[in-house]
Amino acid sequence: MSVRPSNPLRLTLDTREVGRVTIVHCKGRIVAGGEAEALRAHVAHLLRDRRSIVLHLGEVDFIDSSGLGTLVRMMTSTRQAHGELKLCNVPGVVRKVLELSHLTPLFDPQESEEAAVAAFYRPGPRAEAPAFTGPSVLCLDGNADMLAYLRELLRRAGYDVSTSSHRGDALMLMRATRFDLLLAGPGMTSSSPGALQAFQAACAKLPVIELGSDFSTLDAGEASSGLLAKIEAQLKPKTA
Repeated sequence: MSVRPSNPLRLTLDTREVGRVTIVHCKGRIVAGGEAEALRAHVAHLLRDRRSIVLHLGEVDFIDSSGLGTLVRMMTSTRQAHGELKLCNVPGVVRKVLELSHLTPLFDPQESEEAAVAAFYRPGPRAEAPAFTGPSVLCLDGNADMLAYLRELLRRAGYDVSTSSHRGDALMLMRATRFDLLLAGPGMTSSSPGALQAFQAACAKLPVIELGSDFSTLDAGEASSGLLAKIEAQLKPKTA
């Protein structure tokens, strides 16, 4: 079991250019709050004039679910800017998180800085997008990082995923199409009596899994495997 370090380091970022590749050496933790925000802002700044970015994670000793969601969002924003983001020197604790979250193909982790830089200089196809043929899941959470994390985690596990950060939008989705499961963040299933009644009526026959308030700060690997097991157990009677 992975544990938090007894004297956790804040995240520090050391950046250098290697040809057309920008390497960001990360040291400390990638977790909800200032650390994740600092990393996202730094990469966003680099994307103003750089398109090939490597995150060196050799000295990252902990990543939580929100931090993993930050990496997913950075990958998305980099590709939207017609760039590419790779990871290198991924430590065992983070590699395990990526494997348990089924996100290894998304990030194409490289063994070293040299291998990562070389990968940018040779042509090659991106990882294929998974086919969404499994049960449909609606994720409802007010945290954008968590939605990005849940979307990639479940899609990599074969689920057809839709996401929403607002209960009203989720209600519209549930009226427009059928879902097999609702995955709701903390506080998303409670509201004023009138709004709650309409929401509950829409998902009266829909299984619901509520994420605890501490889910975003749990070890990402343990959170991923635990959530996938819970979803599989909930949907098993429907898919058997």
